[in-house]
Amino acid sequence: MSYNSFEKLDVWKRSCRVAVRMYELLRDCRDYGLKDQMTRAAVSIASNIAEGAERDSKKEYIHFLHIAKGSAAELQTQVYIAHRIGIIDKDLEHELIEELKVISKQLHALVKSLS
Repeated sequence: MSYNSFEKLDVWKRSCRVAVRMYELLRDCRDYGLKDQMTRAAVSIASNIAEGAERDSKKEYIHFLHIAKGSAAELQTQVYIAHRIGIIDKDLEHELIEELKVISKQLHALVKSLS
């Protein structure tokens, strides 16, 4: 498997932007449990892409991409919940959900390209 830096992957860049956005959006959130879950899930997406890319086998890389995809779904669920309990508005919910769907599709495509 030839080496390509994870930092060049669009999906990693997008995931980092989502993680930073979560921290910015939730900076003043007083629901510390949900805030912690959302920031952890967001950070997990980009982190698992990076960790997998640095592994020495395609099988391990794919495994970490699946974990990243799971974290994207987890964050998507938390965004739905955050909207319904009044932490984020409908427009922001829609924007975040759409971005997480793109990330999930990109992760799926990356797994397929490695398989």
